[in-house]
Amino acid sequence: MKVLVKLVATGLCHSDWHFAKGEAPVRFPMVVGHEGAGIVEKVGPGVSEVQPGDHVVLCYIPACGKCRWCLSGLAAICDRGILIGQGTQLDGTFRLHNQRGEDVAQFALVSAFSEYTVCPVDSVIKIDPDLPLDRACLVGCAVPTGWGAAVNRARVRPGETVAIFGTGGVGMNAVQGAAMAGAEKVIAIDLVDWKLEKAKEFGATHTINPTREDPVQRVLDITHGVGADVVLLTVSLVTADIIGQGVRATRKAGRTVIVGASDRRMDRMNITPYDFMLLAKEIVGTIFGHNVPRVDIPRLLELYRDGKLKLDELVTKRYRLDEINQAFLDLEEGRLLRGVLVFD
Repeated sequence: MKVLVKLVATGLCHSDWHFAKGEAPVRFPMVVGHEGAGIVEKVGPGVSEVQPGDHVVLCYIPACGKCRWCLSGLAAICDRGILIGQGTQLDGTFRLHNQRGEDVAQFALVSAFSEYTVCPVDSVIKIDPDLPLDRACLVGCAVPTGWGAAVNRARVRPGETVAIFGTGGVGMNAVQGAAMAGAEKVIAIDLVDWKLEKAKEFGATHTINPTREDPVQRVLDITHGVGADVVLLTVSLVTADIIGQGVRATRKAGRTVIVGASDRRMDRMNITPYDFMLLAKEIVGTIFGHNVPRVDIPRLLELYRDGKLKLDELVTKRYRLDEINQAFLDLEEGRLLRGVLVFD
């Protein structure tokens, strides 16, 4: 069961850039983009969840609601997630083709860097029509991933100290998620000074620029030698060294959460078993912030409507589709929290 969606806005995510550069396995050629929002144009046979004219946010993991993971409340790791880089629809067919009629792969079943997309009905979540789509699109990835990493996966509790490596689109939402969960200290770590200043608006209490000071030692200084209760790794590309820094900055029995993507060819982490055997530390991963999309996307938009969740402040710049190369250059060079493509 499929729907045709006319895209209105799509956020630029580092994940799309990683796939485009071959740092994650995909079928080429492929149209990437997954953080989209738009308006339903047509629905296929059997579709009753949405109708033409409905405003929707695209979801890059079309949770089936029936597998073991969905039924356990873990829709973010639904078995369908394996289809992200495969390029076909759920039935194994292609919906995009070039001028020669050759198949073009569809990223995460949605390919949101296109003016129109055909996707499974499970890939769209209906939202209220008064919500601005150029901000609502952000709850398709960046917001729930960062916010959920802090609230759902790390389970930040009131009074805790949270250190966040990387304050881009995902990391900034980890900052506001940790603050909303009641963290006493929220330590933002980034190479870009203006992002660190911005992080204070989202709830950061301390900031660290690793080009000027050792982030691990600084976290230990702030916590009087104890370390952070929770460390979130939300940099655009998680490396072996970043993981090592995160673990060393984590207190005994604390939790390090890998949130950002890593190069699929990386097969080592710069850590020692000592930290886990004698110090009882944990290192865990998350995708989509361990959210349940059909529950948490509307919930996050309600928090935005109530003025409790910042979305407007995340959008650094808007671009036309023909400016996408410049948009990714700006993203790569640290000029954006979130850039948004706006389709006319």
